[in-house]
Formats: sequence, C-alpha cells, structure tokens
Amino acid sequence: MSTFHGYVHVPFCKVRCGYCDFNTYTATELQGYPQTAFIANLQVEIELAKQSEGKRELQTVFFGGGTPTLLPANELAEALELLRKNFGIAGEAEVTTEANPDTVDEAYLRVLKEAGFNRLSFGMQSAVPEVLATLERTHNPAAVATNVAIAKRLGFQTSVDLIYGAPGETMEQWQESVRVALAMETDHISAYALIVEPATKLARQIASGEKPQPDEDLQADKYEWLDSELAKAGFEWYELSNWARGAAATSKHNIAYWQGRDWWGFGPGAHSHVAGRRWSNVKHPTTYAKMLADLQIPSTDGEILSSVEIQEERAMLELRLREGLSLEVVKGLNENHAQSISELVASKLIEGKDALQGRAVLTLQGRLLADFVLRKLLGL
Repeated sequence: MSTFHGYVHVPFCKVRCGYCDFNTYTATELQGYPQTAFIANLQVEIELAKQSEGKRELQTVFFGGGTPTLLPANELAEALELLRKNFGIAGEAEVTTEANPDTVDEAYLRVLKEAGFNRLSFGMQSAVPEVLATLERTHNPAAVATNVAIAKRLGFQTSVDLIYGAPGETMEQWQESVRVALAMETDHISAYALIVEPATKLARQIASGEKPQPDEDLQADKYEWLDSELAKAGFEWYELSNWARGAAATSKHNIAYWQGRDWWGFGPGAHSHVAGRRWSNVKHPTTYAKMLADLQIPSTDGEILSSVEIQEERAMLELRLREGLSLEVVKGLNENHAQSISELVASKLIEGKDALQGRAVLTLQGRLLADFVLRKLLGL
C-alpha cells in the first residue's frame, strides 16, 4: 500500500498578488464566510475523510495556501491535532507550513513548534523592493532573514521560496536575491520561473503594455546561474525547482507528490490522489461550508486513472526528480523509445551514462527543456 500524506489548503490572503492564480481570497472577497469558521469546517471534512478512507497514518503534512499563517497559531495547532486524532501522524513525520514573513514572530513560531510543526517554508520571492512591488508582494524583505534565524534557533528546518523572471527584473537583481537567501543559511531553496497565468492582473498589465513580457532567455540564464551558485554553497538539486543541503533537507511531502503517493487534500480547492483516483474540492469557501453542513465530502469532480494514464503521469512527475525516470516506463508508452532515447542523449538533454543504466536523468540543459524531453520520451 502507498504511503499516505495530508495537505491542508488555507485559502486566505491579506492581498491578492497580481501574478497569483491560486484559490485564495481576501477578506473583502469573502463576505459571508468568516475566517473563524475555517477550523470548524475542517474538522467536519477530516472526520468525513476518515469515514471514507479509514485511519491511515500520515507520513507528512503540509499546510499551504493562500497564507496559512494568517490563522492564529493556536488554530494551526488545532488543525494539526485534528489530523493526528483522526489519522495519526508518524513519529518522524515532516510537518510543514508555508509562512508569510510578516505574519509570524517568535511567539507564533513557538506555538507551532510545540504543536508538532518542524519545517517552515517562507515566501521570500525576492530581496529587491522594486521586484516585490512588481509582484505586489507586501512583506518587508528584512523580515525573512529575521524569521529564518528565529526558526532555526527554535529547531525548525527552513526553506525559502524565490521567483525569477518578474517583468523588468535584471540579472543583477536576481543575483542579489539569491545572495541574500544564501546568507540566511537556510536548509532548502525553491526557485520558480514566473509564469504569466491568463486570468491574472499581471497578464492584463502585460497585454496592455503596462508591464513587459518576461524574457524566457533571461529566465534560462537566471536558472543556470542559480544552479551554479547553489552548488558552490553546498546545495544539490533534487527536483527541477528545488535544492537542498543533503537528503535530510529535501521536502519529503513534495517528493511524495512527484512519486505518485496517496494524499488527501483538505480545504477549499484542495486536490487529492488516492489509489489511482483523483479529485478536487469545490473552490469557494461558502460552497465548501454548505456541503460540509450537509455532511457531504466537498468534492466537485473526480476520475479514476487508466493504467496508461497512471504511467504517463508517473513519467511526467518522476522525470522532474534527480533520480530520473525508469526507461521501462518509456518502453511501455513509446514504441519508438530507442530512437527517442538515442536522440535525447545525442542532444545532451538526458545523461548518457544513466540512460545506459536504464534511467532518463535530465542534464542541466534538459532541465530547461523538461517539457520537450517528456514529449519526446512519450513519442508525442
């Protein structure tokens, strides 16, 4: 049986960032649904999930959003206790919450530590005020270093999230952000290329000419520079957008996603995947609350994956990892697999030595062209 993992989506934000298309809501967008209702709703959903799934011990738990740390610390602690009571949490489980650096302090983090949280992922994005303004991030850049230092002192593993390729961001500004992140001596760094999602404010600003389109070539240069600098600092890449100081610092929860393990997502808009079936919750909190009031699991859709879909999804996810993808999966999906593999090795997009040993492992250039490599491996 697959390992089991829990995700809790907290859909609240102080402001909506212009680039974000996640399922999040500000207070003015949630008239009729107070944040104070969230834990009571979550309790009902967790109890319904236990009735459906049975008591399966959670190997990791991750609170994301939105901004989970907009909730009072005692409410996050209560949410974790609900999961522990209904499912059980493994003794060495990784328990993470995302954190906005302006919404926590030492007292807040102490409550989380005592409750059983042991990993914090801080939304840094950039150290440069002009870039943060472009992204409409409102936190004080100095608060990131302050809270990482507090978290480390309290015994948390720490991670910071960066975004590169914001409209107008120069290479020098990106390098400054990376250097500031490294100076914090965090255990883990995630770095994501900015993607302009169609329905966002940023997309409208770019379409109107108010802001420039991100430069894809410059984004690639930023990725390559980042990878080199992190390697010098003792980090290793273990997934396309994630680097850690050794295996102990990797995100076990996210690895479970990429390895296709079972997880149950709680909260409005959360996604789940259990035993080849996946579904998502209704997005709006008021609809979510109404279904729970009727004692219904608040899902809106679902599908059972075919054996081919399971293997295609496995290829898509495992190719992202440093260990790469077993070529046995490719052979089962692509009748011209030998030619595809040979061409990718010749193009230096996958490692030749690993291919001889039966695995497709992306080179640095291959990481920049991962979608192309996947299509090639699948014969698409």
